[in-house]
Amino acid sequence: MSNGARHVLGVVAGLLLPPLIAGCLMYGIGEIGLTMATRYTVSWPGLGVVAAAGAGLAFLAGSRLSPIASLLGGLAFTALGLVPAVELGGGIRVIPDGLVTGSLGAGMQTALYTGVMLFLGVALLVVSLFPSRWRSLERPSAYTSDYGASGSPYLPPGMAHDVTRPMHRE
Repeated sequence: MSNGARHVLGVVAGLLLPPLIAGCLMYGIGEIGLTMATRYTVSWPGLGVVAAAGAGLAFLAGSRLSPIASLLGGLAFTALGLVPAVELGGGIRVIPDGLVTGSLGAGMQTALYTGVMLFLGVALLVVSLFPSRWRSLERPSAYTSDYGASGSPYLPPGMAHDVTRPMHRE
């Protein structure tokens, strides 16, 4: 895959996956919390949705597509994670009351005000900083040949190069 295609796919993944992951995480956390509080049982659909969100986060953090995906996701999650600090520090209500209700609303409040979103955002930002993620997979060979396409004169006919031995031996 070319470097340009890798970055384009990274941008697409970075724009599409973070909102989906955030929605899954918020719904799953809210569903688990509300089910535990009302019925005293485990919410298997809620756990499944949280596990799906974890798989999406693992894809953003560890894929070889492009670090742009984790960078965009990290910026989005960090911005969401800073909402409580803006609300508490400035006295300004950023998220209106009653915007989201039910399991999704409870999960959003839990994920925002416990610092889960800020934690995920900073983790994705740090993952995107590693220089090895910005390099393409195609690396030039460290060993160059002065013999051209014909290969080494020390090798038997038909063998262009022998990478297992540094020198020809009889």
